[in-house]
Amino acid sequence: MDFQAGILRDGNPMESLEKQLICPICLEMFSKPVVILPCQHNLCRKCANDVFQAANPYWQSRGSVISGGRFRCPSCRHEVLLDRHGVYGLQRNLLVENIIDIYKQECSSRPLKKGEHPMCKEHEDERINIYCITCEVPTCSMCKVFGAHKDCEVAPLQTVFQGQKTELNNCISMLVAGNDRIQTIISQLEDSCQSTEENSEAAKRELCTRFDTLAALLEEKKSELLERISREQRHKTDFIQGLICQYKEQLERSSRLVETAVQAMEETGGAAFLMSAKQLIKTIVEASKGGKLGKIEQGYENMDGFSVSLEHLTEAVRTLDFDSAEEEEYFDGEEEEVEEDVAPERTVMAPQ
Repeated sequence: MDFQAGILRDGNPMESLEKQLICPICLEMFSKPVVILPCQHNLCRKCANDVFQAANPYWQSRGSVISGGRFRCPSCRHEVLLDRHGVYGLQRNLLVENIIDIYKQECSSRPLKKGEHPMCKEHEDERINIYCITCEVPTCSMCKVFGAHKDCEVAPLQTVFQGQKTELNNCISMLVAGNDRIQTIISQLEDSCQSTEENSEAAKRELCTRFDTLAALLEEKKSELLERISREQRHKTDFIQGLICQYKEQLERSSRLVETAVQAMEETGGAAFLMSAKQLIKTIVEASKGGKLGKIEQGYENMDGFSVSLEHLTEAVRTLDFDSAEEEEYFDGEEEEVEEDVAPERTVMAPQ
């Protein structure tokens, strides 16, 4: 962080310094301890831990063996990899902490100058410190007591400003958490796809072992049954890959919306921020109610229905087949259950 260059570009060194000491998550001055990320950006440790927990929701429930995790820097989106210590394994930025102490001491010793805060046009000696909820404009206390807003509902200006920022920040957190959950589902789908392939290969190996004992007599029948396993494998993996593509598309759309919201959070002017915050929040809420994506049921990747028993006479080999009754019951029932399970998911699962 180049504090000196930032101060020289601004006519007011203290204001420039304060901008350098704002956490991109809570939008407040860094609170101790301050941690420095590998990309050299800084975060409050609490804020860093909040982002880490949102990106790794199961980190604390992994039993006694705690593994690391990852999250993205809110300033540059650089991926930060953590060890088993989590956020507590990051290095503290003692330089920034010392600068904050010096800045707070300097601010506490400075007298407040007139003109550093917007003043009321009707009452020149009064600072604008409240917000008229009825008229939706900032005003001063005198206007509320004796002026045009005496019959209006008012609230502290900073409360309204922070309220809107807090609401937008919550929306961003919701999107980030939703993206993390989507990424978790994608990983689970990819694992299921891999398990389907592995189980298919295991079924093939078992089938080959049994057919090898019958040698040439079983070769033709073996090829036929292997092809049926492959068809089911392609059917399942194509379906899972389709779900993966849908979740990745939703993740990309949501990520773009996060970037737009993060840019809005960088706005420090209360009035300018309030002009766009409500519409942005509305967009995010509508996006969170968007399309519903399906899932696969538990055990979808299993290939247990392709197991056969060779405990019968050699004369019966020519009519050997998979256990047709069990196969028909398994696959017919599974297809119905998948259709029944996927459809409700598309009505209740909303992108987060």
